[in-house]
Amino acid sequence: MSPFFRLLWVVILLGLGWQFLASQVFAAQRYQLTGQLFNESRQGIAGAQVTLAGASSVTDQQGQFVITTAKRENYQLTFSQQGYFSNIQTFSHFELLNKNKDEDKSSAVIAPITLVKKAKNRVMLAFGGDVMMGRRYYQPYFGDAVLIHPQSKLTDSMAIVENIKPYMSLADYAAVNLETQVANKKPDERAPKSVTFYSQPEVLDALSWAGIDYVSLGNNHTYDYMDSGLHSTLDFLSKSQLAYSGAGINEQQALKAHQQKIKDVPFSMLGYVGWEGSADPTQTANDQHGGAAYGSMENMLASVKREVAQDKVTLVQYHGSQEYANNPTGVTEHRLKSALDVGAALAVAHHPHVTQGLELYNGKLIAYSMGNFIFDQNFSATQHSFILYVWLDGEKFHRAEIVPLYVKGYKPTPATGMHRYTVMKRLTELSKDRNTHISQSGGHGVISADNQAENTPVKHVKLTLAQGEKIAALYNTPWQKNLSKVSLADKNLSYRLGTNLINGSDFEHFNAFNSVDRGWLFDRSITSINNYGASGESSLGLALSKNQPTTFGMQSFRRVYNASSSMTIKANFKSNKVVKASFYWQGRKTRQKLFDAFENSEKHLIKTVQLNGDDNWQALELGFNSPRIGYKSYRVLVEFELENGERAQVDIDDFSLIEWQTAYSNKPTPALFTIKSKQAAFIGLNKHTSNAIKLSF
Repeated sequence: MSPFFRLLWVVILLGLGWQFLASQVFAAQRYQLTGQLFNESRQGIAGAQVTLAGASSVTDQQGQFVITTAKRENYQLTFSQQGYFSNIQTFSHFELLNKNKDEDKSSAVIAPITLVKKAKNRVMLAFGGDVMMGRRYYQPYFGDAVLIHPQSKLTDSMAIVENIKPYMSLADYAAVNLETQVANKKPDERAPKSVTFYSQPEVLDALSWAGIDYVSLGNNHTYDYMDSGLHSTLDFLSKSQLAYSGAGINEQQALKAHQQKIKDVPFSMLGYVGWEGSADPTQTANDQHGGAAYGSMENMLASVKREVAQDKVTLVQYHGSQEYANNPTGVTEHRLKSALDVGAALAVAHHPHVTQGLELYNGKLIAYSMGNFIFDQNFSATQHSFILYVWLDGEKFHRAEIVPLYVKGYKPTPATGMHRYTVMKRLTELSKDRNTHISQSGGHGVISADNQAENTPVKHVKLTLAQGEKIAALYNTPWQKNLSKVSLADKNLSYRLGTNLINGSDFEHFNAFNSVDRGWLFDRSITSINNYGASGESSLGLALSKNQPTTFGMQSFRRVYNASSSMTIKANFKSNKVVKASFYWQGRKTRQKLFDAFENSEKHLIKTVQLNGDDNWQALELGFNSPRIGYKSYRVLVEFELENGERAQVDIDDFSLIEWQTAYSNKPTPALFTIKSKQAAFIGLNKHTSNAIKLSF
């Protein structure tokens, strides 16, 4: 157990014993989940088994189930029936409570879930994005807990993938992009580049244990430590249970496919990197040295044609496009579609570290960027990704399912609540731009072979603002549907739409899945986790002392943002003494080193406010503009200072940084012209209203 958690236990047991007792009452309460299982023809599946942490239920003739369990932070349900592929879905108590807030608080309804029928030659594949377990897993920043210790490398590496093992193990065959070299120690020769990765060999054992069968090496970090690192990587892979392709000691070997029979169907897996690299030697294999397979148009078409000619179902993984971009480059799109044109059955891409849309192209699926899967990037734009299930009937696409993920504290976890909304809203809108429709199956997204948009009734949502507030969150609205109408009772009211640049704002999942959120800057010695909140059942508490100001806010700079945007910090605070709170933005300049920015960048005052000290929740909404020029990233901070007395407690909840994507408007039809505005997570009014805001989707 880390020192941070030991401290929390001491605080709970010695100082907050009533919270411990309340948690026992919470666990003792019973909670009822209901739902329905369908087949792909929308017929109920009778007799299916539904299991949850030892509890079980069987669906009735209409596919309906009711399962009763102890109330818990997260509910992970497994659905299985003979003749169907099993399915796992995870929901947080907080999101179910909010989606069913007008109903009985002791029960919740889960959206209908579809199971895929087994058929001859039908294969279920699973894909994840970029993987490494080096760097900050061993030496984290900011005093965060070490995730992989030298004396327990295998156990710790397995703990990193424990939350996605159930999901990857469902598939007949699972694959990820291994974006690191593998060695017992840092290899001697280092490529002439700014960022290089290597991971300890236990990463391979952990991936195998998690149900992964194959890794693509076709990426820009496969040759980070040149031939010595490459030979080490290939040697460790040859001793592991993982298959691979996409790299080799020469060009011929690098372009060689891995061939595998899956349920008696012959497959070929190819991996490529999209550019050679400007350094000498290049990152791609040639006659002089090894490296990754170069995914030129010529190489891709030749190698795909070769596998197709052998009657292999050919899968392409490709590493290219621009980092942190919404869409693939023209080169990536052209190459992937050309590979499908000459016979590849499926194309999965990565490298941008953020997700991009999916496209059904001539009946074949392209995933343009999977985002991060197991990675230590610590800025928030890179922490939302997904597992992609694909069912193929031979080479024919049958169906895909999207499992949203949140890379929480460098560990992949099921995305629930606000994280589910963020992942699914982005993928739905980016895919819709490519005429590819994602429908809902429980908490997952689905792409069917007929690519028909889901025809569901208009859903109406009412939002009520608390006294003094002008902004409301949209996380409990349908991610699969666009906002089509905003109805305001007062003709003098206008609204705007915005997105949130901070992950985990509601603190409802701060410790969930055995992983602490690493996105927050706070003094661990004075911080507790409360089992109450302004909007839910969790918040953070800071114990202030006289003459000892403390800082809270974003630990890392937000790298993906729009310059010169209208911004709002929205948060709820509760204090038992009068406290001065000063809000700042701090930027990292374009060519500034990271830690120099942390230590020396100017903090620009947004506003200083006084927390009233009456032990009631106080809502704050503070506006400012994001940096206009000269900055590559920025963050927001708040400094708390006790005004009077020796000690005080400040509780924090719903700490959001809202980037407004539209101007104020009083028109009922929202102006959803940009991909960001279509992903709105907040609605803001020009003034407070006591009337409900009526939204239609």
